[in-house]
Amino acid sequence: MQQILSSEYVQAVKAIKGAIIQSRYRAAKKVNAEILALYYAVGRYISTFSRQAQYGSNALTYISNLLQQEMPGLQGFSDTNMKRMRKFYEEWSPMIEKRPLLADDSKIGIIPFDNQHIIIRPLLADELTEEEQHDFLSTPFSHHYELIVKASSLEERMFYLHKCATEFWSKDHLLAQLKADLYHSQAVTSNFLTTIPNERLREKAIRTFRQELVLDFLNIPDSDDVDELDVEDQIVLNIKKFILAIGTDFTFMGNQYRLIVDGEESKVDLLFFNRRLRCLVAVELKGGKFKPEYAGKLNFYLSALDEYVKLPDENPSIGIILCRGMSEKKVAFTFRDMTKPMGVATYRSSNELPEQYRNILPSAEELQKLL
Repeated sequence: MQQILSSEYVQAVKAIKGAIIQSRYRAAKKVNAEILALYYAVGRYISTFSRQAQYGSNALTYISNLLQQEMPGLQGFSDTNMKRMRKFYEEWSPMIEKRPLLADDSKIGIIPFDNQHIIIRPLLADELTEEEQHDFLSTPFSHHYELIVKASSLEERMFYLHKCATEFWSKDHLLAQLKADLYHSQAVTSNFLTTIPNERLREKAIRTFRQELVLDFLNIPDSDDVDELDVEDQIVLNIKKFILAIGTDFTFMGNQYRLIVDGEESKVDLLFFNRRLRCLVAVELKGGKFKPEYAGKLNFYLSALDEYVKLPDENPSIGIILCRGMSEKKVAFTFRDMTKPMGVATYRSSNELPEQYRNILPSAEELQKLL
């Protein structure tokens, strides 16, 4: 009886602890969203008056000192930080300010401000998805500023914001990954720059696919040439893990997907649909290194998919050749005159890691237990 009660107590503690952690996280997220809204509003106020030359030299230093006198112990409103607030507003305002006013906006006082009033407006941008809005509001202001200064495009900025929000990066870790150029080093080798004309869609495609996949569920020999059908069978059996490895927002449509062209049958190894890109994604599996002739076959599949499978409101299909290795020079020459968007990624199993790096990270199952 005592053991049963003890077990129930442990479960109760575990459940309550989980609830406390969730509540604290939600509270912290709300606080962070409020801070960002405040800094954005202050940045808007400062930008308006300073850019119109209504402030003299060293105005922000003077304002900061007066704030300290009015509110002793106030943090975050140094002249340097207020300049950062101004930059934060000016960088994001093209997306946030053009959002049309909603009926409820009048209830929270959305009116033009004057010298005496600063209105704090909830930060929303119609161009960002729900997930991107979450990432934006969950990331601290200090991280935002570093990304404004160091990330060259919106998609690169959103890539790092997602990492910060979901993996809880510290500012030092973010700076290290920016220095290592994680965004571009993870990008798949592709011809997306020349075959996807829409800049927003192109950046999304570059961010969606990864250069190398570590498929820890694969049981394959340590060689440069393996049985493609064996790899495909293992992927299909572990399709959820494969989707987690290949990228985000993928839906599996089937393996050996049949295409009938002029009465003859062809089969795509793996076919997916990506919600973020709104397009079909054909994956061709190869047991060895990349060969130029693989691209011609994939180009044929993409044409057939666009003709017979793609819906009118969807974007053109994208192809990925997944192989054991590649020469980037060969890939570049192969893709040079290709008109269909395609890329090449490599894969390996976890047992192919160098001996000194094996078992440093827990497996997916162990990590789930820890969480």
